[in-house]
Parts: sequence; C-alpha cells; structure tokens
Amino acid sequence: MFKFWKKAPKPAESAAAVPGTAAADTIATTQNAPIPEAATSDTAPTVTELVDTATTAPPVPTPDLEEPAAHAAASSAVPTKRSWRERLSGSAFARSLGSLFSRKPKLDEALLDELETALITADVGVAASTELVEGLRRRLNKREFDDADQLLAALRQALIELITPIAQPLVIDTTQKPFVALMVGVNGVGKTTTIGKLARRFQQQRLSVMLAAGDTFRAAAVEQLKTWGERNQVPVVAQGSGSDAASVIFDALQSARSRGVDLLIADTAGRLHTQGGLMDELGKIRRVLGKLDTQAPHEVLLVIDGTTGQNAVNQVRQFHAAIGVTGLVVTKLDGTAKGGVIFALAKEFGLPVRFVGLGESLDDLREFDAKAFVEGLLPPALGA
Repeated sequence: MFKFWKKAPKPAESAAAVPGTAAADTIATTQNAPIPEAATSDTAPTVTELVDTATTAPPVPTPDLEEPAAHAAASSAVPTKRSWRERLSGSAFARSLGSLFSRKPKLDEALLDELETALITADVGVAASTELVEGLRRRLNKREFDDADQLLAALRQALIELITPIAQPLVIDTTQKPFVALMVGVNGVGKTTTIGKLARRFQQQRLSVMLAAGDTFRAAAVEQLKTWGERNQVPVVAQGSGSDAASVIFDALQSARSRGVDLLIADTAGRLHTQGGLMDELGKIRRVLGKLDTQAPHEVLLVIDGTTGQNAVNQVRQFHAAIGVTGLVVTKLDGTAKGGVIFALAKEFGLPVRFVGLGESLDDLREFDAKAFVEGLLPPALGA
C-alpha cells in the first residue's frame, strides 16, 4: 500500500499559518520556513500530498504513460544496448552524408556545395555549416586532401571539435542537499519520461531522489510522475490540478530538506517559448526557491525534441533568457530526427548537453559523447 500524508489546513486565526498558503499545508516543512510569494491567495488552501513509495514494490505500469508499452517493461527486462551508430544511422544527417560520400565524389567546388546543402538540410544551421565548409575549402585549396576519404576524415574531426566542449555530463554536487534540478521545455518533448529515466540513473549512483509534480496544468502529468515514482520507488510531492507550480516545488524542497534527500527533480508544465506569462512563471519559481536556498535551482535542464530542428534554437534562446538554462537534454534523436541540431546549438550557445535520448528504453537516455555521436552519423570510411 502507498502511504499518503495530508495535513489539514490550520484555522485562519492561527498565528502559525497564513490562510491560503501551501507552505502552511505542506506535509514536511522546516520550522519557521518563509512563505513563498507563490502561495498568497484568497482561495481555499491546497493540500500537499507526499506519495512515499520507498517501501513498496513497483507496480505494473499503467498504459497512460508518455512512453509506449514496450518501454514500460524496461525496468524488469534487460535490454540489449544498441550502439550509437545503430541508433543514429536512420537520421537524415547519416543518410545524406552517407549517400554523398558513398559514390566516391570528385574533390571540387560542386562537392563542397553539395556538402554545405546537406549540412543545412540536416539542421546543422547556416552559421555552423558555412564555417565547417569554409574550413574544408581552405584546406582543399591548399591541396591537403588527396581524395574524398581524406575530406570525410577532416569533416569528422571538425564536427567532433565543434561539439566536444558541450559534452559535459551532469554531476550532482552532494554538498548541496538537496541538489535541485528544474526541468523545463515546451509541450510534448518528453520531460516527464526524461525525469523518470533520470531518477533511475541517479538511484543507480546510490543517490536518494525525490520528485516534484510541478506540472499542475496537465492532470495526467501528475499521475505519470507518480507512476514513475512507484516504479523507481521514490517519493513524489504533488498538489491538485491547477495549483501554483512555485508553491508545489517550494513544498517539495522543504520536504526533501527534512528527509535528507540528495536530489530533487522538479517537473514544470510544458509551455511555448512564445508564451510570455508562462515564461515569467519560471522566474517566479526561481525566486520562490531562493527563499529556502539562494542557489536553487542548481541545474536548469531544458528538454528539447531533436526532431524540431531549428525551432529548438529559438526555444533555447527564449528559455535561457527567462530562467538561465544550465544544461540541455535532447530527446528523440534516433530515426526521425535530422540529427544536426546539436551542432547548431553548440555554435550559437555553447550550453552543455547533459543527455541525449536515442530510443525508448531506460538505457537509451545517455550521457552525451561527442565522438560517439559524430561516428554514429558519418560512415566510418568512404563507401561504408
């Protein structure tokens, strides 16, 4: 059985509680905690619920999760971990570059023009594509390449050098207790599923984890996060649909502190980067968390969909301006993605790419490896 703790709202005349504040109703608070600005309202107080699954066995996952049913069995099955090349070979980047070099092209301006077109089409972006091709052109004019195979090798090295600086795994600072990771992004990018995978990953590193259901606009999101909590046996802090997101995450931070949790991962509602009011809410979450911990959130992970191409660049720009993104998670890079958006992001922002999603299973959320990524996109040699 799951354990539920609820604390009834205190009477309005009580000096210990401010009517309508989630902080007054939280199930695990620190003494004399400050009242978050998010929690001032004339409406009836909401009750924060802590679903503690630490002593229960994970149930059979329900079918309304974001991932397909096949993924739901991943926690009990031992999947065969496929290579980066196997995962990325179906991308438009891999197909177009493979086709271009497989026909043993002649080294001339026409080849460079085709290469530049292929890179731009694969979402590498105009700026990055132009810089890459101009570098190859200078070397070609100096007669540094004897054949297209050498040109391909030079392209491979240039691509690796472009993204190596952003291949920075997320390291949890255990001196910050709890370390707060705030997950943000637009609708449909896979934030909730990513949170579940991250919870499992950091549990395997022997860290205690708590989840905060800060996506209060979509009722299914709370249930999905609870299901991930059940599966991973981690507590989830939640309120009802429509609750103030900043208040939920504030309460979760209080609870995580009182329980000595290592890592708090907070979900937020999906929002378009063009929605000014919702983007302002992210700043509000940061301010409210700062009342308990001036350094929280310690990591702001923006989850972007690798299939959205250049629109991902606009998302990073707006979210970074709104809350200060510290790391990226790029999902859905296998198969349908063109594959080149990571190069465009590296060129314009230089933000660390913490993880990439290469499939549905738990093992397919991987720390970003620049060399493995490029090797997966390009043929190993001419004609391969």
